[in-house]
Amino acid sequence: MCRNWLLAGALWIATAALAQDYPAKPVRIIVPFATGGPADVYARYVGQRLQTALGQAFVVENKPGAGAITGTQEAAQSQPDGYTLLMMSNTHTVNETLIVSRPYQLMRDFAPVAPVNYSELLLVVHPSVPANNVSELLALAQAKAGQLNYASSGNGTPYHMAGELFKAMAGVNVVHVPYKGSSGARTDVLAGHVQMMFDAVTAMAPQARSGKVRALATTGKARSSIMPEVPTVAESGVPGYEAVIWLGLMAPAKTPPAILRKLNAEVAKIVAMPDVQKEWAAQGAVPMSMSVEEFDKYLRADIDKWAQIVRSAGIKAESN
Repeated sequence: MCRNWLLAGALWIATAALAQDYPAKPVRIIVPFATGGPADVYARYVGQRLQTALGQAFVVENKPGAGAITGTQEAAQSQPDGYTLLMMSNTHTVNETLIVSRPYQLMRDFAPVAPVNYSELLLVVHPSVPANNVSELLALAQAKAGQLNYASSGNGTPYHMAGELFKAMAGVNVVHVPYKGSSGARTDVLAGHVQMMFDAVTAMAPQARSGKVRALATTGKARSSIMPEVPTVAESGVPGYEAVIWLGLMAPAKTPPAILRKLNAEVAKIVAMPDVQKEWAAQGAVPMSMSVEEFDKYLRADIDKWAQIVRSAGIKAESN
């Protein structure tokens, strides 16, 4: 027994020392999405702040492809030493159910590090749609079941899942029209070819203010800092509704817990900085802060939430 205690103590001391010296070389952050998107932008933002705080480079590597599978697999196969991180999003929690043939399992092959931020979506309709608020839209959708369409950037994307959650919670039948990206979906909503869309608030707010679309609601728990005059879906007739785009950091499974906690603490400091909060608020991004354990629970709950929607709606992954 005494020997076991000595071994455990020695292991604890070694792990603590490892975390104290970490990082001793550059750290790479794999972003399994294209350059210029939210995951890329905030990976670089947080990476730069981590570099300043910890004295080592945090290098972003974009590895897009296969619905975020390509880069995520590479991260999963990396050494669990704290020198490879994954910038992930709720695309990953949706993929746990949507893409059956994944070469990894998120909660088996990764360890949570920290959440970063979330951004609301904006529910908009074309001005030709006779609905000025969510209640009127629901009444219209019920009266014209299966006749209204909503656009998204593709099956399983946050825009699509926001629509399916809305349909499920509101009990309406609206037809999904998938596109190969948000720009095509947005263009057709602006042109009136499709009646409605859940889109990034930063992308659609200018269109709403110019009258090209009508903003009905935002999708967070609280009103958006960009469009505070617009109510949330939850306060507009669909209680409990929430569908946002969120980002977080994970590391390969078996990364030393002391390193995970050190990174978690540093990210928490970054998102709590007043200048960061002010800059992100202007961009429509809300900082998130949780312990490693809290983020683990959040991830598991999000996987379960979207699994129910994927299964009940019969959503399938894109074939190409």
